[in-house]
Amino acid sequence: MTKTTLATIKSFIRREYKNNNLYVKQLSDFDSMVDCVTEIKDEFRKVAGIDETNKNSLGIPGAWFIGGSRNSFDDYADDGYIGYKVYNSCGSFIIAMKRLY
Repeated sequence: MTKTTLATIKSFIRREYKNNNLYVKQLSDFDSMVDCVTEIKDEFRKVAGIDETNKNSLGIPGAWFIGGSRNSFDDYADDGYIGYKVYNSCGSFIIAMKRLY
């Protein structure tokens, strides 16, 4: 079993965006009004574009990566999507591809 890294996530994003099968679901976000991360009720939405020059979000609304090894990654799978759950001090989100049956 290999360790999931930021390079793994970026490769997944590039591949699935190229295949027009990339989705994001935001789970939580940093809220400066309460100075902590708060839960968000969101649905999977198709990623309209990526911008790899933006190192913090790759241009994906709802995604936020932080530098160093402060991102944590878990595999994600449900009946409709397969991908990765990403969480850090800025919040959490799922980046996934739609299952093709």
